[in-house]
Amino acid sequence: MTEETHRFKAVIAGKSYTIVGQATDEHMRAVTEVLNEQFTQLKELSPNISKEDAAILMAFNAVSDQLKMAAANDQADSAKDSSETEE
Repeated sequence: MTEETHRFKAVIAGKSYTIVGQATDEHMRAVTEVLNEQFTQLKELSPNISKEDAAILMAFNAVSDQLKMAAANDQADSAKDSSETEE
């Protein structure tokens, strides 16, 4: 079953965006909230940072977290495969 694509309006760092996707509105609201929290934290730590630089840092952190989770999942899968072959 294919999920229906819909539009979600979000305000991130004071700018309005229309996001098109298949995620629920609840998920989109949660992502918007996290992005705004991260942006606020970056502005507090570096008040002169541009929105563009803040966005790049947030994207870098998101990809870094994604790669760490993928590596952890790969490690867990390898451990699971090893334990199954020992049985």
